[in-house]
Amino acid sequence: MKEKAYAWAFRPRFRKGAFGWKSQPAIARVKEAVTEIKKMSRTDPMLAAEGAILFLEKVSNALEHVDSSSGAIGSAVNKAVAELCRIIGAAPAPPEVRSAWMERLWQAQQSDEIPYIECLGEGWGTACGSPEVASAWADIFLPGTRACFGSLRSGYYQGCANCLSSLLAAGRYSELLELLESAPDYMNPGHWRMEALLAAGQNDDDSEAGLLRQGRSLEAYQRFGLVTNQKSTNLATFRAIKKKYPEIAPEKILRDLVALHPEGAGKWFAAAKDAGLWELALDLAARSACDPKTLIRAAADFEFSNPEFALGSALLSLHWLVEGYGYDITGAHVMTAYFAALKLGQQLGRGDEVKGQVHTLLARERPGGFVGKVLKGVIARGR
Repeated sequence: MKEKAYAWAFRPRFRKGAFGWKSQPAIARVKEAVTEIKKMSRTDPMLAAEGAILFLEKVSNALEHVDSSSGAIGSAVNKAVAELCRIIGAAPAPPEVRSAWMERLWQAQQSDEIPYIECLGEGWGTACGSPEVASAWADIFLPGTRACFGSLRSGYYQGCANCLSSLLAAGRYSELLELLESAPDYMNPGHWRMEALLAAGQNDDDSEAGLLRQGRSLEAYQRFGLVTNQKSTNLATFRAIKKKYPEIAPEKILRDLVALHPEGAGKWFAAAKDAGLWELALDLAARSACDPKTLIRAAADFEFSNPEFALGSALLSLHWLVEGYGYDITGAHVMTAYFAALKLGQQLGRGDEVKGQVHTLLARERPGGFVGKVLKGVIARGR
């Protein structure tokens, strides 16, 4: 089928190197292009899909000089890619046209050197338009993906996300879950696992509720418990799962939750504290960023009932303050964390040891850092 001749308004605006370094004009043009294509999809979905593919073929080269350091242009393009994948997938294209479209998209993704449309892989299954097409592409991507996941020496394979997305869209959930067992962390396996489990549970008899009614609680927990009980906060999520699955040890639940997104381990500190898992709580807060104010509160709350835990919390609050984490941090927060650590050290008979730890932490801050400025006078007076 020959591409329809249509004078897209965005086409001449997205020539190679069309934009300078400023991101805002480019972001505005990206949004205009998507709006134009979405408007066309209401009356001519086939033409809209052609326009979407054309945009994806041209956008990276057009943006090659734009300053992407703020992440704003990248976010705008990512959002555009997701919307355009839906438009492409929804178009009623005959098999030969769909095949040609997908080949063009794969070529565009492979030619994306900057890259700007690398997230196209995540929307690949949607763009396929049907489980049958998605399944065929999954078979194409599987060998390279398995090789990439199976060996560090196999290098990076550009079709990994395409493969996962295709398996999901094809309904091949068991294969997807099996493949994710060996997926590296940078592929965000927790996200794909959640999507697969949610999709697989659409049949009520095979859903979490269905399995629980059948008394198959362990299976329900393993397949759905961690992903279907997500709440507005990590602590609320942990409590909801613990309440629904009282037979599962709280520590196992928490470790399983952390395993979904290990890069955010510190965000589970409050949940571990709530469960009385003191050592695990401190370990999680040490692994990745944890809100210093949460740690400062823990140091105050457990000063007398669990001073060892309180001291660990105070030291970690100083660590993350030195690293520059936390929102709306004031000098009062820094002073509170500092004096709490020293006081708890004295209380535990480890004053000199803790004072040395504190000063080692503070020495790691870059010259002129906020924490050092706040404590400069205090330290100079030998306190």
